Amino acid sequence: MASFRFNLVKRVPQFSTSLYKIARRCCSIYTMRVDPNEPTFDKILIANRGEIACRVMQTCKRMGIKTVAIFSEADRHALHAQMADEAMYVGPAPSNQSYLVMDRIMDIIRKTGAQAVHPGYGFLSENKEFAKKLADEGVVFIGPPSGAIQAMGDKIESKLLAKEAKVNVIPGFDGVVKDADEAVQIANDIGYPVMIKASAGGGGKGMRIAWNDKETRDGFRLSSQEAASSFGDDRLLIEKFIDNPRHIEMQVLADSHGNALYLNERECSIQRRNQKVVEEAPSIFLDPDTRRAMGEQAVALARAVEYTSAGTVEFLVDSQKNFYFLEMNTRLQVEHPITECITGVDIVQQMIRVAKGHELTMKQSDIPIRGWAVECRVYAEDPYKSFGLPSVGWLSRYQEPTHLPKVRCDSGIQEGSEISMYYDPMISKLVTYGDNREEALQNMCRALDNYVIRGVTHNIPLLQEIIAHPRFVSGDINTKFLYEEYPDGFQGRQLSDAEQKEVAAMASCIYLRDQVRAGAFKNENRMPLRPVNPVAWDITAIIQGQEMPATVTENQDNFTVTIEGQTLTVSKDWSLAAAVLDTTINGQKNTFQCISRKGDEIKLQYKGTVFKVEVLPKKATDYIHVMPEKPKVEASGEVRSPMAGSLVSISVQAGQDVAIGQEVCVIEAMKMQNSLTAARSGKVKAVHFETGTNVSEDDLILELE
Repeated sequence: MASFRFNLVKRVPQFSTSLYKIARRCCSIYTMRVDPNEPTFDKILIANRGEIACRVMQTCKRMGIKTVAIFSEADRHALHAQMADEAMYVGPAPSNQSYLVMDRIMDIIRKTGAQAVHPGYGFLSENKEFAKKLADEGVVFIGPPSGAIQAMGDKIESKLLAKEAKVNVIPGFDGVVKDADEAVQIANDIGYPVMIKASAGGGGKGMRIAWNDKETRDGFRLSSQEAASSFGDDRLLIEKFIDNPRHIEMQVLADSHGNALYLNERECSIQRRNQKVVEEAPSIFLDPDTRRAMGEQAVALARAVEYTSAGTVEFLVDSQKNFYFLEMNTRLQVEHPITECITGVDIVQQMIRVAKGHELTMKQSDIPIRGWAVECRVYAEDPYKSFGLPSVGWLSRYQEPTHLPKVRCDSGIQEGSEISMYYDPMISKLVTYGDNREEALQNMCRALDNYVIRGVTHNIPLLQEIIAHPRFVSGDINTKFLYEEYPDGFQGRQLSDAEQKEVAAMASCIYLRDQVRAGAFKNENRMPLRPVNPVAWDITAIIQGQEMPATVTENQDNFTVTIEGQTLTVSKDWSLAAAVLDTTINGQKNTFQCISRKGDEIKLQYKGTVFKVEVLPKKATDYIHVMPEKPKVEASGEVRSPMAGSLVSISVQAGQDVAIGQEVCVIEAMKMQNSLTAARSGKVKAVHFETGTNVSEDDLILELE
């Protein structure tokens, strides 16, 4: 324990002022007020990191409670450590050496005198042993009792209890699956498709869908490895996979005085790899009767296990509005902000009040549905790779769109922060709300357009496409939405002819502004672009392989760009020094982000997707068609890492023959197991890494002859 060292963070006044302005802005939706005369805790330790630690601290600040943060070596300069009243070092970067080490956290609790612990979500939030250790030490766990955690944290036991509480359940096998052979037998008894899932799991970890015996065997192996890595428990169960389901969950609150209620539902059907991407509250699909029935069953389950604090009961709902119990998460959910938006209830505040022994001050009839809220999970991921493989790096520029109305952004990072390979790659939870669904979605589109993230690859292109997709807008969604709409993977926004011209016009204006400024700076009277008439230029914009000849004229207020006989008037009220470029094209507002400008190449972000535009003087385009094409490199014999991570296993060796589609290695990144396969048949020429080593994105793992 000698390695621990106390680190009281002194805030910079300018930073802390802006931070708490954001906190107050986020909390302005709450109708619940803090009673200054109500007894509460003096000091709370947050046993977590990142955005959820910051989120809990915001409510503690509002309630006048001091906070203690813990941080790993990788998080030494993290935002949550800066925001807390005290911050204590807990261990090396890997979570199993820091945030998951209960004895070290207990030691910090003793040193700081924290009276209670809020676990956030993930890590130790659903660990009954941790809850028991706290109880033995006389420290309050801000969550449910350990018995409820055990009952609901185990998917097998929770399903049996749900049956006893008369909650609808999915058909399946109630025991623990012993091995792959038994998994195949059970799957055939239930009938394909089946869901293989970690008994102690959550958050999409350790889950696979199998449609045949081979996929069942592969799924059993990968899910058990993933479960062991994420939860220290490799037990699996198998249940019937409900085809075309919606994922709808009920937020519940309960106190120790016998009061329990539900805070209505959240629609969480937009998922990839069983992890939620976009959520909204309420659900466009539920009617009042179904909502009430689901809520009453959720509360009945909470009462059955003598639940206290906040929790979430998840259901799968079919097209006929039949609903089936999926699991209960005995913690604060990632998507809790949208419930707070439509109810005005600060869920963290209620968790703290209940933990202190107070009664809920509201009844079921007091819970409103006030407007609509949408949440997008903004991740440091490459959406073009399996809808999102992790990306790591430093945020060279970062600007949240909280200047816009009805926008909330829960994050734990700032400009200069590192997105590390050791933790979940979430950047933030971006939330918008409105009087109705249409307004909430419009606000989200605008917020995503104004969200500036540089230095890491992010999933805003995918989020923007989902929010604007006609099928999503109509509410016709299920958990297979992404795979049905993008069967070949996400390819980015496909521009219409009009949009293509708008992007080309904006790129042309940026290029010309650069050229004019460069000429003025050099005191250069002759410019290659300038014709006899100094206010007009003939250029060619090349976008998505299409050449678009254009003539650009400039006056005091705007540019006029003529492309293929169509005239576009582009306003000049924007600065290239700004991260976000708001302009009007033919009177319609457009938002761009200029990602980079390198010579003739300009990269513009438009409606989420980055487009590369080459802008050339007309004469230069005459040479394009006679330039030799660069030969394409055949890379199908190479297996490269699609992300930064750790090599869990390598299943081939040099000289071995492999078949197309055969698994050659498994990479773990952010606790997810990813199987890599050979793109063609051949003999292994070389293997460049060993099992257990770390790899970076695009590292060459092995080659085929």
